Amino acid sequence: MNALSPGGRVDESQTIKPVRIAVLTVSDTRDEESDTSGHVLAERITGAGHELADKTIVRDDVAQIREQIKAWVASGSVDAIITTGGTGITGRDVTPEAVEPLFDKKIDGFSVIFHLVSYQSVGLSTLQSRATAGIVGGVFVFCLPGSNGAVKDGWDKVISAQLDSRHGPCNMVELMPRLLEQ
Repeated sequence: MNALSPGGRVDESQTIKPVRIAVLTVSDTRDEESDTSGHVLAERITGAGHELADKTIVRDDVAQIREQIKAWVASGSVDAIITTGGTGITGRDVTPEAVEPLFDKKIDGFSVIFHLVSYQSVGLSTLQSRATAGIVGGVFVFCLPGSNGAVKDGWDKVISAQLDSRHGPCNMVELMPRLLEQ
């Protein structure tokens, strides 16, 4: 094994515990029909045996992004949220500014690992992403770039294993009941 080959494994003899995942596309230009990255995520989520709890699109607007995330967290019907879009470095890219102040805890390693796998796909262009993750009110929130390739890398190579209850030596699903401990 080298530094670019992840450890861990999925125990296929166990049954997966479905996670309720909401998908939030952040875009000023996409609608339901043209939201390809949101559709890629939705297909992968259900294909992995999880529940697509909700899927919606909001503009690149701090207030709209926060409002949707807070509503899903407050609903109690979502275990994880994955956003796509708005993590770049242009003036309209505001997803990290909207989401990070909501974090009770930031998951620093997510950005590191995302950039590692993204570098394998797009090289130094990964520097243009501010992918981030954290916990908001006991709900995992992962913020991915808006390209289909970035969504595939983020889900396939990072998030899917951590939201798979069969993944060892550990996974985020086993931590869910303890996220709100005092």
